This record gives sequence, structure tokens and C-alpha cells, in this order.
Amino acid sequence: MNARIAQLLSLQAGTKVVAEGWVRTKRESKTVCFLELNDGSSLKGLQIVVDLALFNNPELLGKINTGAAIACSGVLVESIGTNQAVELHAETIELFGEAPVDTYPLQKKRHTLEFLREIAHLRVRTNTIGAVARVRNTLSFAVHEFFQEHGFVYVHTPIISASDAEGAGEQFLVTTLDLKDVPKLPDGSVDYSKDFFGKQAKLTVSGQLEGETYALALKNIYTFGPTFRAENSNTKRHLAEFWMIEPEMAFCTLEGNMAVAEQFLKFLFKRVLSRNTEDMEFFSQFVEKGLRNVLEQVIETPFSHMTYTDAVKELEKANGQFDYPVHWGSDLQTEHERYLSETVCKGPVIVTDYPKEIKAFYMKLNDDGKTVRAMDVLVPRLGEIIGGSERESRLEVLQDRMNLLNLNPADYWWYLDLRRFGSVPHAGFGLGFERAVQYVTGMQNIRDVIPFPRAVKQADF
Repeated sequence: MNARIAQLLSLQAGTKVVAEGWVRTKRESKTVCFLELNDGSSLKGLQIVVDLALFNNPELLGKINTGAAIACSGVLVESIGTNQAVELHAETIELFGEAPVDTYPLQKKRHTLEFLREIAHLRVRTNTIGAVARVRNTLSFAVHEFFQEHGFVYVHTPIISASDAEGAGEQFLVTTLDLKDVPKLPDGSVDYSKDFFGKQAKLTVSGQLEGETYALALKNIYTFGPTFRAENSNTKRHLAEFWMIEPEMAFCTLEGNMAVAEQFLKFLFKRVLSRNTEDMEFFSQFVEKGLRNVLEQVIETPFSHMTYTDAVKELEKANGQFDYPVHWGSDLQTEHERYLSETVCKGPVIVTDYPKEIKAFYMKLNDDGKTVRAMDVLVPRLGEIIGGSERESRLEVLQDRMNLLNLNPADYWWYLDLRRFGSVPHAGFGLGFERAVQYVTGMQNIRDVIPFPRAVKQADF
């Protein structure tokens, strides 16, 4: 396996190497041809210098244009230019794949992100999406680093589930039934006993419930996998398919949950700033001015804490500024979350103890009977980035909550067993991975931080 271009750029002059990649630019004169070669390992490409007096193959060079895939062998020499320390003087060039000028859509010019979404199979060859991909890679690895270093066990929870973890009903149905001849029961409803699983099955919205079963045996676990929401939201913040990170911790209360969430976010941001310096400078300069300073502030600042009730009091003072006025019992919108983090707390803040009516059935009920031990981590510029709670560990209270929300306890018999046999206080949270990538990169649309976005009316590629 030959070295990546990022490695070649750090080698000493005089080294004989092979460089492989895709041509970004081509410049020609009467005596020399300059090619910029990039293989996605860095923003910078390697300049290939072709001496036309030594490399007498005009037919081959004529086929090499922006987008062509080539391999060049030669010796690295000190560059007389200021953009790179070394450049490669080509001795041989092998053309693997052409990219005709008249049909290749990524010529050397600025392309809008909207246009690039239409060619998602090629957009990663651009500086912006390539940098997003590298940051996403670093964050993915850092997720595992954090939890493995802290003794968590990685658990793969199912993608197909018969349980709705959120109780919202916005799930994609999974079926093998013939939609032209759907079997029906006498009352006219679908007879799912004839389906593949013998019952109604859907794509999961969360691996949390299954994750809890492993936490109550292995103590600390985490999941990291795809989740799905059939939510008809065509916004810059929503996807139908996205990745979720969900740790679950036994013998843990809300206080411990908040501490781990804060440590986790700071760990991720530190990793990106230290390992993707070039990419983060690019985002700070061209995507979101001062982005690096914002992330450094989050890392260095202890997170503030306030209850939902206190947050609402602060927001009610500024109700005239909001599109959606706030009152106790209303769900907080992005504008409210940003106001709390940017104006009230001037930094990250964790809001706790939300009204039970706006939170999921599994969250632990507080002694006031009105609120649950929920938490949302809010950060400047984005709003909510993490949501979590202490889970309800009391069987009777959990059953009462399910009955109140018209959830059939029989559908969750195995989940209730966790409260019957060796129940303990436990807690966890969820981080939408794309939200984290979006926050770290400053990208405005969540569809630009996942390789192949799935959204309303969008399932191409």
C-alpha cells in the first residue's frame, strides 16, 4: 500500500515515491505541465511537475484532466512555491480513469452546496465535503475511544424493532406483506400474524430500551448505530436516517449522567481540534468565522445548570423576541435553547426537570409528580445537542406512566422485567451524531454532514 498524499507532503526532498489520487487542477506551458493531485487525506494536494522535454507522451497528458485518476512515480524535490514544502517530479504516469471535461461536473470553480447534494456520489471530492468526511471520521473514532477508555461495553442493538422507544409513532414500517393483497382481520385491520415476524415491526427510532437490558447486566454500555424517524420535516436540522450514540449506565443518577455528557462532548471537541487542525482552520475561515474559538470555549467552560422552571422564567422575560412565546409546560424550541445558551448563560447549559407531559414514558418521575428527571444539553449556535434522563426504575410507577400514555404494558413485558428482577437506578443519553458533526464543522444544513442524506422525498444514491 503506497503512502497517502498527507504523508508524502511531510517527507524530505530526495525521496522516491508513488502518488495516487485524483487530479484537481491542470496547468500547462510549452515546457512543463503542473498537476495538483489529491487523494482525500488532506485539504492540500501534491503538486506534480511534468517536464515535457523528458516526458514525451502528449497523447496521455491530453487525456488527463480535472477528475482523472492517476498514479505518478518520481522523486520529491523542494518546491520553489510557497504553498508546499515539496513537489513531485514525475518520471512515470499511469492513467486509471479519465474524466472528460465536457461531462465531469466538478470543474475548478465554486459549486453551491445545493448543487453538490444533487451529485452526492461525487461531492466528497470537493474541499468542503472532504473536510467534513475527515472530521466525521475523527469524531466516530473518538466516540469509541472515550467509552472504551472509561470501561463501557459496545453493544449492537437491533435496527428492526417491535417497540417504539419514544412513543411518538413516527416509525417506518418493515413488512414483507403483498401490498396489493394485504391480509385483513375480521375488523378490517391488517393481520400482521401473516407478516415475516408475526407481528408489526418497524425501523428503530432508538436503541435505548434494548441498551438498558445490557446496562443492567454489564453496568456501563454504549450503542452507536443508525436510527430512523418517519418525521415529515423538511428542514436543515432533520433527517429520516441518522446515527445515534446512546450510553446507558447502571447505578447512575441524573447527576452522574450530566457529568458524563459534559466530559464526552469536551473529549470529542478536543480530539477534532488536535487531529484535524487543517480542516478546522478551513471551516473557521470559509464556513463559520471563529468556529475554533467557540469550540475551545465549550471545552474550557464548566457547563451551567438550571431547571426547566427557571429556564422558562428567563425566557418569559424575553417572550417578545420569540416566534413562539414560552409558558410553563411548552416544549422549548431552537430559538429558546439558543437564547438560554448564548444570552442567559453565555455558554453550554444543561436544563433539567422537564414537565412529564412533554417527555418520554421511561423518564423517572420526580417527587412533585409534575416533572421528570430529564436533561437537555444546550450549546451556543445550535441549541440542543444531547438529550437524556435518569430512567424510571420503579415498576409500579413505570406501569402507571405507560397506562396514562395508552401504551400497552404487554408490548413491553421484557422491559418491565428489568424492573422486576434486580432493578437499580440507571441513566443515559442520546447524541445525534450528525448534529455533533454539524456543530463541529459549522455546516448549516445537516444533509451536508452525512454521506447520503435520507429525508422527505429524498432517497437517491
